[in-house]
Amino acid sequence: MTSDITLFVNPTAGRGRGARAAQPAARVLRDAGFRVRTVLGADAGDALSRARAAVAGGTGALVAVGGDGMTSLALQAVAGTGTPLGVVAVGTGNDFAQATGLPVRDPGAAARLIAASLKSDGGRPVDVGLAGETYFGTVLASGFDSRVNDRGNRMRWPTGRFRYDLAMVAELAGLRTFPYRLRLDDGPEREVEATLIAVGNGASYGGGMRICGGARLDDGLFDITVVGPCTRGTLLRVFPRIYRGTHLGHPAVTTYRAARVSLAAPGLTGYADGEPLGPLPLTAVTAPGAVRLLGG
Repeated sequence: MTSDITLFVNPTAGRGRGARAAQPAARVLRDAGFRVRTVLGADAGDALSRARAAVAGGTGALVAVGGDGMTSLALQAVAGTGTPLGVVAVGTGNDFAQATGLPVRDPGAAARLIAASLKSDGGRPVDVGLAGETYFGTVLASGFDSRVNDRGNRMRWPTGRFRYDLAMVAELAGLRTFPYRLRLDDGPEREVEATLIAVGNGASYGGGMRICGGARLDDGLFDITVVGPCTRGTLLRVFPRIYRGTHLGHPAVTTYRAARVSLAAPGLTGYADGEPLGPLPLTAVTAPGAVRLLGG
């Protein structure tokens, strides 16, 4: 095992927590005997290019410091390479860290787990999803939730999470179902009227909304949550239950498990780990054990 490891830092994550977290994390790792270099980027594409170069250059681990967006970028660099991934979760949502039992907003504790794992087991294998050429760790979203993301991304005011609260209110006003075509594994294509369909490698998105509450990152399968037709009142009543995962028992909700999922519906964008993938149709497959996760 090389003692050189790379911190992959988003300095703007969590309103600046990414930059502040990098220093204590690096200090803990250096105190544990590792040589640490830091990778930043002018933008997401540049940062990913630098992370991939570090992996190709033989870094002993890539440690993402930031939120789910930074972890998602890191997945693109390490999946299938054998280079271990560490996560110092200091973003707003941190759903990947929560799904894997990692510390949240405690960079020292996260770095200590990473150092211990590097010196012992070298990390444990976890599954990721693959949609086209993009790996994802948590949830692929489509339907009502992806339209909220679309609207929020177009808004210039307000800033922060309140923007998406307003976007949700606006989408609720025009709530409707979408005519999906859904195929699971090698089964037949089925037509489904749904408010949303979420494909979960992990259980939650959006900072703890357990839309696919039974999903695990070590079983080689997605959990798929289909929310069928429902009124605005029903959606508003059920929505708070998403944080506990108890919405899965509602009559409007159907769940499936599969290793391959194909989704098609007109006018919808797919989002994975909160980032846009592109318009449907999309096919997602599981990549079992494709990432070695440190400390999880």
